[in-house]
Amino acid sequence: MYITTNRIGKITSIIEKRRPLIDKIQVVEANLHSLYSKLDDLESYRHYLLTAVDDKNVYRRLQEIDVISIQNTLTDELNKLRKLKMRFCRDTLNIGVVGRARQGKSRLLQSLTGLSTAEIPDGDRQHCTGVRSTIHHNLNVDTYGEVWFHSERSFLDEVINPYYQKLRLGNTPITIEEFAANSIPALAQNLPGYAEPGAMYEHLTRYHTHLEKYRHLLRETLPRRISRNEIREYVAQDTADGQRVFFNYLAVREVKIICNFPNADVGQIALVDMPGLGDTGVGDEERLMKTLGQDVDAVLFVRMPKSSGDYWADVDVRLYDTSRAALIDLPINLWSFIVLNQTSANSKNGDNSNNCQDLAESFTDKHIKVVDCLIANCADHEAANQVLDTVLNYLVINIESLDQQYGASCQERLMRLKNSVDAELEKARHVLGETTQQDNWFPLFEQLFDQLWNDLTSGLEKLLRQLRKQRNADDIDFKQQVENAIQACRHDTGIPSLEQIEKRRDRIGGYPNAYYEYLNEVRAHLSQNFLLLDEALKRSLSQVKANVAQVLIEQGLLGKLTAEKKEKFFTEIANLIPENLSKLKLGFHILSDFDISYRGLIQHRIRKHLDGLTPDDTSLQLSTFPSAKELLANLKALQAEAVYGCETALEDLLCEPSQAAFAIVEEFVDRVLRAEGAKTEWRIFLEEMRAEIWQEEFEQLGERTKLRREWLKSVEQAATANQLDSIQFLN
Repeated sequence: MYITTNRIGKITSIIEKRRPLIDKIQVVEANLHSLYSKLDDLESYRHYLLTAVDDKNVYRRLQEIDVISIQNTLTDELNKLRKLKMRFCRDTLNIGVVGRARQGKSRLLQSLTGLSTAEIPDGDRQHCTGVRSTIHHNLNVDTYGEVWFHSERSFLDEVINPYYQKLRLGNTPITIEEFAANSIPALAQNLPGYAEPGAMYEHLTRYHTHLEKYRHLLRETLPRRISRNEIREYVAQDTADGQRVFFNYLAVREVKIICNFPNADVGQIALVDMPGLGDTGVGDEERLMKTLGQDVDAVLFVRMPKSSGDYWADVDVRLYDTSRAALIDLPINLWSFIVLNQTSANSKNGDNSNNCQDLAESFTDKHIKVVDCLIANCADHEAANQVLDTVLNYLVINIESLDQQYGASCQERLMRLKNSVDAELEKARHVLGETTQQDNWFPLFEQLFDQLWNDLTSGLEKLLRQLRKQRNADDIDFKQQVENAIQACRHDTGIPSLEQIEKRRDRIGGYPNAYYEYLNEVRAHLSQNFLLLDEALKRSLSQVKANVAQVLIEQGLLGKLTAEKKEKFFTEIANLIPENLSKLKLGFHILSDFDISYRGLIQHRIRKHLDGLTPDDTSLQLSTFPSAKELLANLKALQAEAVYGCETALEDLLCEPSQAAFAIVEEFVDRVLRAEGAKTEWRIFLEEMRAEIWQEEFEQLGERTKLRREWLKSVEQAATANQLDSIQFLN
């Protein structure tokens, strides 16, 4: 026997060791949800392909891909993983107490917890409610309870609707108002059995008849804390003296009771009071399985043999089988005990000692397998605590290995699921078949590519030859704009009249001051006429880019890839070219980004001819005794000289746009045609775009290629989500 303090420490240690696995399981859950989503995408595309392909073999292979079954398995595994996580999330070791009605289950719980019939109603009178209670041991605390209620939705889905389905009562109520307003349909006459369906129907009637007495509780979203004296009102149908005046229990989902166990050295444990089976409440077995599957670490099957003679009946075997099915991953024989409730001669049941012994020796004959079969008087505190000590000592020794076995079983199934997904995805990779004669596009592509390459190189080289011949020629548009600017300078000089000069002189105090102001104003007026040259330069470059684009669109067939025809054309194509085709991509970016402007090409060349109109640099200063006429003469001479200088400078620049056009186009041609590997990059790029470039030739083949590409993309996304490290939570 373990020392209790050592046992308490071990229980605490077991609970703490479970914590790290919670985060790992949550990561796996998230990964499995991601895998489910990717499989969903694959299944959607599979359905599309079934309508899009006309190949019988492909259609047959698509039908053989069974994503739905895998998704169903995945959903099932997520539910089981959630149960495992719930086990590790608990801050107590939980012991479930199971038994048919009136076997001593409640008496055992009363003995273990120190609670009375006020908190744990027993079955001396009528059958008690099916409300599940969890009783937590907590030192130095006054007993109290916490009650969780059904919501209106869960009440209909989990309590009421199963009756409608089991008893074949037709359409289930959608809302609580509908359930309240309509009478319950009459019981069908063709149901198998007689008494049991009738009793179930009476249960449902009780929910309906007394709805207004408990309906308000269905709207409570937070647990309600209740005192010890109030507990029975929420877990029982009747008062301690048998008056059936309680209806709160009909809305209750679960009750948690916190109290100080008589045996204070049990540690962090909780006792889970299962609904007593044997009544005709619909859903009892389902709730039992759910509780056993995720909320308990060990289970006690309580059985009270009759003193007049007893045996293991079919109902006992069914109860065991139901419990056994609750958790497939961990065989129930490793975490269950039978407690045979021994009664004395002065009890209502009489002395059943011999029959207890008989049942203890014969349970294995019914293939009921448990850790141990214990005989104890459930109403005796000492005997009951000896049972608890036996169970707790067993758990202290074995719970870690049980957790490991449970987790390993889940992990192993996830590995099998991964392998199943891998196998199905491998089938999916080949579902559209291997390359067939119909798919053998390469010879056709090579022929079409060679023709395009010849046309493209010929077109670009021809354009380049034209630009080479013209590179030293004046750009006509630019020349015209220069002439317009010079004419504007000569006709609109910005030079003031004598009258204006006199007024300025009077206003600012002297001819020199007026002179310096007018120099700046005339210079600024003159220089603004040249700003329009920027538009001519841009028009010139834009036309060159349009000429290159025309070759690429007509001879290179790239117009099939974008609707742009001018400068944006190069940006659009550059964005379509993959990063690994660096020479080709660079060429398009160079031409797209190239710009020519007045400020960059011309402005600095003509500004020096405006120095004469700058006060500090002018060559014509006023005399000692200036006049308005002298000031006017100087301004005219300096403005004319500046215009002449600018005109002379611009005459030398008239061929600059032509030279710039030739230079950038030759750079583009060098990058996209003449650089080493350029032709290979064109071949790779056009091979990827073949269905768009040669639409008619590759329409059917291109569609098939696109379908295959998209299908394989969906397959690989699912495969990426199905990696080994994404499903492992055990080391």
